[in-house]
Amino acid sequence: MNSVQYSDKKSGDISAALLAHYDVHARILPWRAAPGSDTPNPYHVWLSEIMLQQTTVAAVKGYFEKFTSLWPGFAELAAADEADVLAAWAGLGYYARARNLHKCAHEVLSRHDGQLPQDEAKLLKLPGIGAYTAAAIAAIAFHRRAVVVDANIERVVSRLFMIGQPLPAAKPAIRSAMDRITPEIRSGDFAQAMMDLGAGVCSVKSPLCNICPLAPHCAAYQAGQAEQFPVKPPKKAKLLRRGIAYWAHRDGHVLLVRRDAKGMLAGMRALPDDRWTARQDGDGEPPFAAHWTLSNKIVQHSFTHFTLQMRIAVAEGPREAEYGEYWPMNSLDKAGLPTLFSKAVSAILAERV
Repeated sequence: MNSVQYSDKKSGDISAALLAHYDVHARILPWRAAPGSDTPNPYHVWLSEIMLQQTTVAAVKGYFEKFTSLWPGFAELAAADEADVLAAWAGLGYYARARNLHKCAHEVLSRHDGQLPQDEAKLLKLPGIGAYTAAAIAAIAFHRRAVVVDANIERVVSRLFMIGQPLPAAKPAIRSAMDRITPEIRSGDFAQAMMDLGAGVCSVKSPLCNICPLAPHCAAYQAGQAEQFPVKPPKKAKLLRRGIAYWAHRDGHVLLVRRDAKGMLAGMRALPDDRWTARQDGDGEPPFAAHWTLSNKIVQHSFTHFTLQMRIAVAEGPREAEYGEYWPMNSLDKAGLPTLFSKAVSAILAERV
């Protein structure tokens, strides 16, 4: 079934049922205002939406609290050094988000007098804000009617209306259906209610249809086919890349470098490596001549489009580093290393115990 069948009454019934459920069962999240609140914090909404891109709520909570403690508003964040922002972001992944976060704070300050724009068109012009994020901010922070569709909402809507096209081809039909059921009033609460429903009750596997407030309206549930939606194409196997990280130690310190300003993990502190990329394996060439010994440890890390298997080579470093900096081994947790290199550090330190 590829066509979406609904009436204005059904649309109203869906939004009313879900908002009533949300008023009682809304998740308590550090960035979220209470249901029906007139005073959401736009900075908190924006920050959380950027952090939540391709990242779970559980992973984001601690980072959100750290960022709002360090930089409680746009002015403070814009005044921060990008390196400090990247270090605070370390471990959350998708580091372009952190760089765009910093750029966006600058633009809000310089072009919008420190106030986040309220409409989608202006929000879309800011760094790091795409169609979903612009709609979410407009609806949640400013009570503008906007059509908000994330992965959880895609699942809920595709089941409600049994949208049988495989993703991503089904996205226009899903958005159209979400448009029809989004109310004029409380559209931000409605969007968050849909997110909560998809994150909990309407889960990927074994959805709790028996307690779902939308079960009477759900075509897939009525047909006993909820788990068959949304329809997804077969997963493609990820490419495998191989590389080497270099652990150059001296007097209780290890050599760290700052990665290039462009490319993967741009601008982050890291161990030197052999120039692996998403497109090719590393070249196996160390950063300088030394008696390198390959460790037996292999660190594996999955990126969006490939998996990296990285071996670690160990040597005593030169007395004076021509580039990079020597960092105390006992405080590497404060270096702001990306997860990949944190794994490498843990592997080597475990061998040295």
